[in-house]
Amino acid sequence: MSDLPNKARVVIIGGGVIGCSVAYHLTKLGWEDVVLLERKQLTSGTTWHAAGLIAQLRATKNMTKLAKYSQELYGTLEEETGVATGFKRCGSITVALTEERKEEIYRQAAMARAFGVEVEEISNTRVQELYPHINLEGVKGAVYLPKDGQGDPANIALALAKGARQRGALIKERIKVTGVAKEGRKVVGVDWQSDDGSQSGQIACDMVVNCAGMWGQAVGKMAGANVPLQACEHFYIVTENIDGLTQLPVLRVPDEYAYYKEDAGKILLGAFEPEAKPWAMDGIPNDFEFDQLPEDFDHFEPILEKAVERLPLLAEAGIHTFFNGPESFTPDDAYHLGLAPELDNFWVAAGFNSIGIQSAGGAGMALAEWMDSGAKPFDLGDVDISRMQPFQGNKKYLYERSKETLGLLFKDHFPYKQKETARGVRRSPLHHHLLEQGAVMGEFAGWERANWFANPEQEREYHYTWKRQNWFENSAAEHRAIRENVGLYDMSSFGKIRVEGPEAEAFMNYIGGGDYSVPVGKIVYTQFLNHTGGIEADVTVTRLSETAYLVVTPAATRLADQTWMMRNKGAFNVVITDVTAGEAVMAIMGPNSRKLLEKVSPNNFTNAGNPFGTAQEIEIGMGLARAHRVTYVGELGWEIYASTDMAGHVFETLMEAGQDLDLKLCGLHMMDSARIEKGYRHFGHDITCEDHVVDAGLGFAVKVDKGSDFIGRAAVAARKESGPQNRLLQFKLTDPEPLLYHNEPILRDGEVVGYLTSGNYGHTLGAAIGLGYVPCAGEKAADVLASTYELDVMGTRVAAEVSLKPMYDPKSERVKV
Repeated sequence: MSDLPNKARVVIIGGGVIGCSVAYHLTKLGWEDVVLLERKQLTSGTTWHAAGLIAQLRATKNMTKLAKYSQELYGTLEEETGVATGFKRCGSITVALTEERKEEIYRQAAMARAFGVEVEEISNTRVQELYPHINLEGVKGAVYLPKDGQGDPANIALALAKGARQRGALIKERIKVTGVAKEGRKVVGVDWQSDDGSQSGQIACDMVVNCAGMWGQAVGKMAGANVPLQACEHFYIVTENIDGLTQLPVLRVPDEYAYYKEDAGKILLGAFEPEAKPWAMDGIPNDFEFDQLPEDFDHFEPILEKAVERLPLLAEAGIHTFFNGPESFTPDDAYHLGLAPELDNFWVAAGFNSIGIQSAGGAGMALAEWMDSGAKPFDLGDVDISRMQPFQGNKKYLYERSKETLGLLFKDHFPYKQKETARGVRRSPLHHHLLEQGAVMGEFAGWERANWFANPEQEREYHYTWKRQNWFENSAAEHRAIRENVGLYDMSSFGKIRVEGPEAEAFMNYIGGGDYSVPVGKIVYTQFLNHTGGIEADVTVTRLSETAYLVVTPAATRLADQTWMMRNKGAFNVVITDVTAGEAVMAIMGPNSRKLLEKVSPNNFTNAGNPFGTAQEIEIGMGLARAHRVTYVGELGWEIYASTDMAGHVFETLMEAGQDLDLKLCGLHMMDSARIEKGYRHFGHDITCEDHVVDAGLGFAVKVDKGSDFIGRAAVAARKESGPQNRLLQFKLTDPEPLLYHNEPILRDGEVVGYLTSGNYGHTLGAAIGLGYVPCAGEKAADVLASTYELDVMGTRVAAEVSLKPMYDPKSERVKV
């Protein structure tokens, strides 16, 4: 292959629609020396057999932004490249067969309006007009998105490839990547071999992008990067030609796990069955190219039976094609995008969970902009590969979890829905103690965490609904215990990162916005910022010694936060270590928390001896621990850090002493309801990398005048001077009945101006509470608060009170008592 270069700026591995999109968008930004290598032919893995559905609405604002971009791009590609993409805006209809699904799709419709997506809730009569072939039996409700579309997947990819070639990209087929050369945390080259094995070589490169689809995990391993995904069988049938069949909207019937697409006078019936079939556990065959898998009619038959009832014309139509092809699925049903945590120039765009066509345009655009500027163009936390925990690349784990994730696309998306497969991997040292006391576990980042505690005769499982779930009153009782007495909950899953070395103080003052030149034992609540003042991490930092700090992070972002520190370490002489598993953490919170600790420890817990925001080494029972006086629930309290070997003893000591005080075990659902009453921000929802720390109301935690420069300092100083562009308000519904989750539209004086970033029920305040940003450039706070506010809950406007200060204990008097 003499025309393959010896060096490139970037090598893209994989010639499906994703790889072609990345090449297209990099060249559109003016990149040269872009090389794409495809092991067989373009589109020959998954892209060629995709269904080609192109929807706009996704679960979050930015994922919707990317999907909308894809659609707009595909509408112009044919004119740009001359390759017919088959793209057409035929609209889509989703129907609900249960009242619960109806609430879900109506809430999604409200969310769509907040995101600027055209949508309408439609009657059954209107459904029949738009889709005359449907049997409406059992249909409870429907929504219609008129601008959704469909297209030819392979030709969309080939059009993107042609666009990239026209701007100078080199795209080579039948070249297999066989290895990745590294130096330290950088990739320096890609080893290749021709399909027939006759030639081989290496391309030196500045960057690599893993767009290898279902081969993505294997390619990641070549570079030492964790890319958790698993191929699963994916089924659809295509009918014979049906006389008189004209263009129809895409029809989704998620309660029957089915979707229907009209294509050239035929119907394509596809399925996201509730239990999937993982494929190629021993590796994908080397000769796999435009291949399909053996038919499994028994597996598909239950869906087909319901489909024939839903679309009676299928009973008369012959089956032209029964197709079974593999697609890749990730552990959480969100694709992987971004810079692999293990390396500083190895990028990933893979694992698209059957939504690769509708995602490819936007994902390619976002990744290209990230690669070009070195910073995320907006918050991509939903898909950033740094969310994946190292263990999630485990082969058995992926096999078990992938059986579930394929079906999640069409399962009910109830709030608080827990994954059912691949559970029990990560457990707190207190796990069995909590189970003995009635804990009902949820799973988060692989951790089994007590979310609520069942009463003695109560079923220990979730009964999901969009209304008050079966644990609502349990959590309310836990909430009251924290507010009125004392409660204990397990925080062991939170990430713990030790930063140690002679330059630890200087490094912390550079990486974070707080002032870390503090005495030993002082706790600093702070943010790590990017250069625009956006929040990369929301952490508490405790100074353990002159040369050591402990950074505590949310469980899901430990790896991302540690990676951020590693990438910005520069020449600072520090060591950064994950010590999460070394200590259990028991939160003792509530007005009587001091009384409880004084029963089990001889140490001083008074305001003079252990003021808010300080930590001390303590004796507890017959063991040792560290008591941090902080809170995420807005009450007097301590987090007790005990080494893993002593955690069980400390827990038993606290429980025994707590009997006289009516100590109550609490779950993490309680923690979320308590924190939202107090207006405490939730990272990933209320605060992200695109939310300015001043707009988020956290300017107090950033010390511009601390005497040293830090990442984001200039952006913070400028925003403090100009005033916020947005304000994060707290909302309380005036009607105590409706529930809030997140993404409910915010109406200011009758106009949609934003959406809730998080929501929960405030058991002390007596109504649902939400947080959300309202644009306010040039406005005073009083002007923002003087408006009339409503929240759109499932299409109904509900009046809301608003506040900039916490509605619960605005002066934090209870925390510092």
